[in-house]
Amino acid sequence: MKNEKKIEITCLEDIKKLPQKEQLKYEIANELGLFEKVISQGWGTLSSKESGKIGGLLANKQRKGK
Repeated sequence: MKNEKKIEITCLEDIKKLPQKEQLKYEIANELGLFEKVISQGWGTLSSKESGKIGGLLANKQRKGK
């Protein structure tokens, strides 16, 4: 396990501090209107449907990027 610093995300500008893959996750959440929910309540509060939508879009964007 790496000894990484936890980066606090409070606004869209903060996601620029994250690794590329994490940035993309937050950007997709924002596109779906879930950014505020993730920031205030955490990723664990998303429904299966919401998480699946983010995961699907993340996979599609990663595939297209290769």
